[in-house]
Amino acid sequence: MPYEIDKPDEQWRAELTPAEYQVLREAGTEPAFVGEYTDTKTAGVYSCRACNAELFRSDTKFESHCGWPSFYDPKDTDAVELIEDRSHGMVRTEVRCARCGSHLGHVFAGEGYSTPTDQRYCINSVSLRLAPDEG
Repeated sequence: MPYEIDKPDEQWRAELTPAEYQVLREAGTEPAFVGEYTDTKTAGVYSCRACNAELFRSDTKFESHCGWPSFYDPKDTDAVELIEDRSHGMVRTEVRCARCGSHLGHVFAGEGYSTPTDQRYCINSVSLRLAPDEG
């Protein structure tokens, strides 16, 4: 799929830290329970660290105890792209930024999340940047 933001690999490597590149461009995963936003309760908007597209609002973030920031809905339905992921011997749904194609994490559906959507967007902190609400 063509993305609005399309850069050569060398440019992504120059703009991102090695940890950001590994997650955002190589579909890696940061270790559980160590991410910058895992326990953050600050009100604001979470954007893609690679291209600054607005992805999630803090009012959809919830405590899932999975080790990564969890949201029950993206800010806008077209903010993220969902792709079947059959890596690591599992079938999951990968979440990518719809603007630049960067890997964000995975979404899991099912009862038990106690959210309005019964979904858990499990997102790597390193793929996000939080802009706190003013006021």
